[in-house]
Amino acid sequence: MNRSKKRWIQKAAWCGVLSLVAVPSWAQAISQNSPNVHWVGTWATAPMIPMNDSGLLLFSNVTLREIVHISLGGSRARVRFTNRYGIVPLQIGSAHIALSAGNGQTQLATDRPITFNGQTTIKIPAGAEMYSDPVVIELPALSDVAVSFYLPVQDLPNYTYHSDARQTNYMAEGNETSAAALDNASKQTSWYFLDGIDVAAGDEAGSIVAFGDSITDGAYSTVDGNHRWPDYLARKLHDTKGSGELGVLDEGIDGNRVLNDGWAQNALARFDHDVTAQSGVRYLIVLEGINDIGRLSHPRAAADDISVLDLETGLKQLVDRSHTYHIKVIGATLTPYKGAGYYSEKGEAVRAALNQWIRSSEIFDGVVDFDQVTRDPNNPQQFLPKYDHGDHLHPSDAGYEVMGNALGLELLKK
Repeated sequence: MNRSKKRWIQKAAWCGVLSLVAVPSWAQAISQNSPNVHWVGTWATAPMIPMNDSGLLLFSNVTLREIVHISLGGSRARVRFTNRYGIVPLQIGSAHIALSAGNGQTQLATDRPITFNGQTTIKIPAGAEMYSDPVVIELPALSDVAVSFYLPVQDLPNYTYHSDARQTNYMAEGNETSAAALDNASKQTSWYFLDGIDVAAGDEAGSIVAFGDSITDGAYSTVDGNHRWPDYLARKLHDTKGSGELGVLDEGIDGNRVLNDGWAQNALARFDHDVTAQSGVRYLIVLEGINDIGRLSHPRAAADDISVLDLETGLKQLVDRSHTYHIKVIGATLTPYKGAGYYSEKGEAVRAALNQWIRSSEIFDGVVDFDQVTRDPNNPQQFLPKYDHGDHLHPSDAGYEVMGNALGLELLKK
């Protein structure tokens, strides 16, 4: 037998042996990382920087277990971790994903390790974000997913988070990422270092970004209830036959404004990261401006003395930039706010004029009239009482529900 034929037979024999060896989970994950995979966002949140560094938490030798409510289901997922506002690298020592069993526990049979280019640990540079390798896991639509990750001993002078998650999350000492339950875990209602989950989907699937302020963020909605208006929209899409495969991404931030910074960057500044950089975006719903208007009457907010034209210009910028990425934009009218702490007649005049422009300007690809569906017919400048959380600015759970159900799904077929 000649040498070349002998080497060929040996190589074939080794390949046969290797084919019988179990492929490790990380290798399976990487094999799924094809450039042809169509990734679609199923959950996302808008990252923020803490405004008061005197209250910073210490993230060293701890496991965070964060619970998120996804919209679109899938059998492969990737997780996005963020160090966007960090000033030093963020090290993740281990990470897992599983279906939540409630109360900080996971459904152990669904638990899967998360890797980064096949490695179980990663350092995320300051100002950066990183996706995990694809993970083979069945995630049903509208399910609660637990992402657990270990932060080893490190000095983090600040961090990136989303302040008002309206979701109970957990923190425990040590590396407990694979544990079904976290003993003696503390609880908090913010998301830290985690801002997105994508699923692999068909070419026709896409995502909708809900872009706005605390009303989009679901302020004062029931904690752990998933009663934000984007949650109700996701349920409506799921329950409506023929509505297509669409994920819903909530990119609301408390206090957000179109033109000036508040508790986070203004809408124009954060737009590229929070909208166009999301996976598979096809539609955008914009509900922004009430905080710009409310600040008109604030004694220390002279810089916010803006006009209707200023707000129209800012919103038009968002539309034009979206169209550059072939994203269709649905304009949302601003909900009533008479009785709110920063209400003024001047502000109400601006709100009414802006709403009329949203309805009639034809700048948008469609309109959802949140003002009409939530206002009191007998006093249209304020919420219908059952839709009022109580501060006359934020909706109740019932108000969020009627908003989430208000979008005509025909707008998503244009």
